[in-house]
Amino acid sequence: MEERFSRTERFFGPEGMKRLRNSRVAVFGIGGVGGFAVEALARSGIGRLELIDSDTVAESNLNRQIIALRSTVGRPKTEVMKERIADISPDTEVIARQCLFLPETADSFDFSSYDYVIDAIDNITGKIEIVLRAQAAGVPVISAMGAGNKLDPTALRVADIYKTNVCPLARVMRRELRKRGVKSLKVVYSEEPPAVTDTDEKTHSGRGVPASNAFVPSVMGLIIAGEVIKEIASGTR
Repeated sequence: MEERFSRTERFFGPEGMKRLRNSRVAVFGIGGVGGFAVEALARSGIGRLELIDSDTVAESNLNRQIIALRSTVGRPKTEVMKERIADISPDTEVIARQCLFLPETADSFDFSSYDYVIDAIDNITGKIEIVLRAQAAGVPVISAMGAGNKLDPTALRVADIYKTNVCPLARVMRRELRKRGVKSLKVVYSEEPPAVTDTDEKTHSGRGVPASNAFVPSVMGLIIAGEVIKEIASGTR
């Protein structure tokens, strides 16, 4: 038993830790949600991680993203996260891909090589494509719904996309996935009505810039990681 994973092994046993060590998880989006998900995966013994994000760390990320420090502003998020993982778990294999995932770039990803896929991006076209590609490859996928404009982390829930309510992003995803014949999708979403509305300023994906904080996106990311870790370690994925 490795000392750094000894507390985790008390939950999952040697076989569970072996499953985690032999698994490859792809995380699309290394922001407020995805960054904390990656952190938990690395600290729980996942052996191989593929990190996909096109952005660099910005000053506006300092209020909520685990990789955002004064010293990392301006650097690629995937690169910063890879360095952080190396300082936590140096034998974890990390592939950092600084690119934007869209249907146009999807062919460069081998979804069949993953054991689990985490969708933590905010582009709806990309989110749908991730789900379609993962399910076509027979790989489990979990998707983050909206974490912006929320203040209550206790309102977060794990559910099938077709059993969600309140969340505007989940509403759009339900409609679009139903059109494409997707029968089921595990998601983490919030049942809290938006605490504020988006501003007129737009993100790179064309959405209004949401309010954000340190405690809702992070909790969503940790919940997502927990679902992945439990399923892999138990052998149910």
